[in-house]
Amino acid sequence: MVTMDEPRTLNVAAMGTVEYEAGLALQDALVAERHADRRGDTILLLEHPHVFTLGRGADERYLAQAKASGVPVHRVSRGGQVTYHGPGQLVGYPILKLLGRERDVHRYLRKLEEAMILALARYEIEARRREGLTGVWVGERKIASIGVGIRRWVTLHGFALNVQTDLGFFERIVPCGIQGCRMTSIAELGRPDVATADFATTMRASFAAVFGYGRTVEDDPAALWSVVDRGANAGEAHGWKAHAALASNTTGARGADSDG
Repeated sequence: MVTMDEPRTLNVAAMGTVEYEAGLALQDALVAERHADRRGDTILLLEHPHVFTLGRGADERYLAQAKASGVPVHRVSRGGQVTYHGPGQLVGYPILKLLGRERDVHRYLRKLEEAMILALARYEIEARRREGLTGVWVGERKIASIGVGIRRWVTLHGFALNVQTDLGFFERIVPCGIQGCRMTSIAELGRPDVATADFATTMRASFAAVFGYGRTVEDDPAALWSVVDRGANAGEAHGWKAHAALASNTTGARGADSDG
């Protein structure tokens, strides 16, 4: 039990590159662990291979040309519309137990935005919110999307911020269901030198500061995949060994559902 004098701790897991379905299984397992208080608050930082996703009530018309692209499409239990994940994009999945006044979805969304805006400022990128919309913009272009889920006040899904993303994939959809929405990235904004892993380090610090964590602790990805196997008793059905090996060899991220 944490006393008033003890700093809150955030576990940070740099997962490398993770297949989308495996990432869902991992989140499900960690949400169950957090409900049971078998582990503390955690954020997963990772990249996905190319994938389009729809929120639970999303309109498939917003997929536009996505189905013809050969890229996998998944409908998931988050809010929001259609988005793209792929290499060069930092994805963050916070698994947090919201308590007291933090049990406010809008407050949670605004904090996610604030954490990304602060992280971008470290690279002299002036980002902002837009009235009536969720996510983060630079000028008239969107650089980060948010799509969250909350189960009995434990969060899952999260945010995606374009670092070195191939923005052409967004042209095959209507991003976040916003007609005319154009996406951008840190690289497009004049910082192609910023690697996804570098931004992940900055992001973890801004996230901890905004959400009030006094310290961060590194989580072992292999240990987290074993939680999936214990929960499902599925051996390698979720491919955690393969994903752990991929994570150890990637230059990717180290250390939604409402959208925009």
